[in-house]
Amino acid sequence: MTQTMAVAKALNESLRKALDNDPKVLVMGEDVGRLGGVFRITDGLYKDFGEGRIIDTPLAESGIVGTAIGLALRGYRPVVEIQFDGFVFPAYDQIVTQLAKMHARALGKIKLPVVIRIPYGGGIGAVEHHSESPETLFAHVAGLKVVSPSNPSDAYWMLQQAIECDDPVIFFEPKRRYWDKGEVNTEAVPIGLHSAVVAQQGTDVTLVAYGPMVKVCLEAAAAAANEGRSLEVVDLRSLSPIDFDTVQASVEKTRRLVVVHEAPVFYGSGAEIAARITERCFYHLEAPVLRVGGFHAPYPPARLEDEYLPGLDRVLDAVDRSLAY
Repeated sequence: MTQTMAVAKALNESLRKALDNDPKVLVMGEDVGRLGGVFRITDGLYKDFGEGRIIDTPLAESGIVGTAIGLALRGYRPVVEIQFDGFVFPAYDQIVTQLAKMHARALGKIKLPVVIRIPYGGGIGAVEHHSESPETLFAHVAGLKVVSPSNPSDAYWMLQQAIECDDPVIFFEPKRRYWDKGEVNTEAVPIGLHSAVVAQQGTDVTLVAYGPMVKVCLEAAAAAANEGRSLEVVDLRSLSPIDFDTVQASVEKTRRLVVVHEAPVFYGSGAEIAARITERCFYHLEAPVLRVGGFHAPYPPARLEDEYLPGLDRVLDAVDRSLAY
């Protein structure tokens, strides 16, 4: 059945389906129960599944993740909600030193099927600590899988796939896309959780993005088409692992690559993509791989975030620079 729904609703329906399908799935976090979460992603779940499965926790992220690890060791599949991106750092120790390492430490004898949902990125006019893009800090850590949907269909399917995964998954949700709507076929056969997709075909330049920036790149492709330029947009969907084969195939066709993300360019995910594609496609590239992202500075006050976030003009400027070589 195909339905039109917002990203937030798709996540809600995905959680509901996972809870229905497996009694070992639990949802836990700050205000996820009676309130339904600050973004209402868990709205209605407490009423239907009860406090034993939709668990309101204390304001203690380290304790939330530590408890989820214990539950996973006992056979449960906890889905943790971190209320905002900037609140995850008290739990970073648990995630990096315990969650990411236990499977290897036990020589593969135990599994840690924990999903940590993190609303991330800017664009909502929030205060300090509410608009971070810390995805690279997690993608760097061996033992974690890191993904980010950009549209309602991926939100619906990728969250279920993450919950079914036996490895810990950090699930980054682009909060400024929560209200973007699209079609979701709830009876489709989804592609792999870590597969990139070509969101739009093109021939002149490849744009690679994920999460909140995919929409910006599609808008850039539409604007460039008015000037006779054909941009291919690749939605990465997964940051660890990365589907480099799909990116490589696109770059071998267009011979130019621009990587776009909200996080700062300095040591960002774009640097890894640029390095790998340069290694793989050196003799195909007709221009250096360019990156567009945030600035290497603390996230600014809300009134300045439009200057900080990569927008249409900065993406199109990078396209111009790439084509100028």
